[in-house]
Amino acid sequence: MKNLSLIIMLLVSFGFAKAQNQITLEECYSKARENYPLIKQKEYIAQSKEYSVSNVWKGYFPQVTINGQATYQSDVTSIPISLPGIKIESLTKDQYKAYADVSQVIYDGGMMSSQADIQNSLAEVDDQKLEIELLKVKERVNQIYFGILLLDEQLKQIKLVKKDLNESLSKLTASFNNGVATKTNVDALKAEVLNTEQKYIEMISSRKAYINMLSLLINVSLDESTEFVQPQELIIISQEEINRPELKLYSYQQNMIENQNGLTFSKILPKASLFFQGGYGKPTLNMLDNQFDLYYITGAKLSWPLSNLYTQGNEKEINELNKKIIDSQKETFLLNTNVSIKQQLIEINKLRELIKVDKEIIELRTSIKDAAKSQLENGVLTSSDFIRELNSEDSAKQNMAIHTIQLLLTQYNYKITTGN
Repeated sequence: MKNLSLIIMLLVSFGFAKAQNQITLEECYSKARENYPLIKQKEYIAQSKEYSVSNVWKGYFPQVTINGQATYQSDVTSIPISLPGIKIESLTKDQYKAYADVSQVIYDGGMMSSQADIQNSLAEVDDQKLEIELLKVKERVNQIYFGILLLDEQLKQIKLVKKDLNESLSKLTASFNNGVATKTNVDALKAEVLNTEQKYIEMISSRKAYINMLSLLINVSLDESTEFVQPQELIIISQEEINRPELKLYSYQQNMIENQNGLTFSKILPKASLFFQGGYGKPTLNMLDNQFDLYYITGAKLSWPLSNLYTQGNEKEINELNKKIIDSQKETFLLNTNVSIKQQLIEINKLRELIKVDKEIIELRTSIKDAAKSQLENGVLTSSDFIRELNSEDSAKQNMAIHTIQLLLTQYNYKITTGN
């Protein structure tokens, strides 16, 4: 029982290690997004928006200003008459005052509300610009990930070629030892084996370089033993609706301009507030009292900045022009995106047709190669002729591998292009 438990633990550990040693395209998307330095800005944008909006609404808090003033003046107010028995003292030329001004907004014409909306719109615009940059990261992941898949398919094919060559070399060497085959044919196969080995080394090196790039991009430790799961082929029948982050960006920019229109309108509305001023000084509100004393004044204030009417028309025209610029940018983006989508759909259909033909070619080339292999082993065919047929089969299989991975890459690029 103890040995059985140990075996089960080892099997579970092996299965877990294998699972950990696999990675999918969707996992790479997620890890690349998490690891990309720009992703940190999303949190900064959200925090900055909260502080900015909070600061705007604090305009409704009582506004307090502390003031102090000491003056000496060349003349003071005096009463140029004299009355019998009454002495009216003149004010001193040195005067002092320390006071606090307090104001409380009652109605601001919607200024603060418009300013808060603008801050929210700015945050949405900045956040969406970030999403556009993060979408480009997915495109980079596609290029690297499918590059690795293509190399994996090519390496599989090279292994099959090496197997065919080594089998034929083994039989031909035996025939040569028995005096049936020639040394030239044996040497030709040996040279081709070495040539195939060189290709294998080059592809292994390229695969390692691609893996290192992907590992750095997604911040996950990957090595040559990592299995890259081939994603399923997507079913694409007709053009899908475009759902790119750029469209949301244009929408948020339009919203921001609408909020700016609201701010422009708020500038011409009347404003109402309460005020209070209290202080200590000499003289106070009684200009005939030449003593230090406390004083205060309070009331309500109404203002109507009509001068903003001069610029309101131009500001509205500027905002309308900015909206037209954004509409033009959106139309240009949709045009270019639709052109890309059409090209990708044509490419997808072309690759599907090529793969159908590839399968037929491979079937024929494999039949020819098998016949050539048999003829070589029977001494009817030279090594050069066999190598030519083997390379033709290899080329056909390589083409199919390339077309298959290209089809997947184009489909997943199409998915990014449409934003779905």
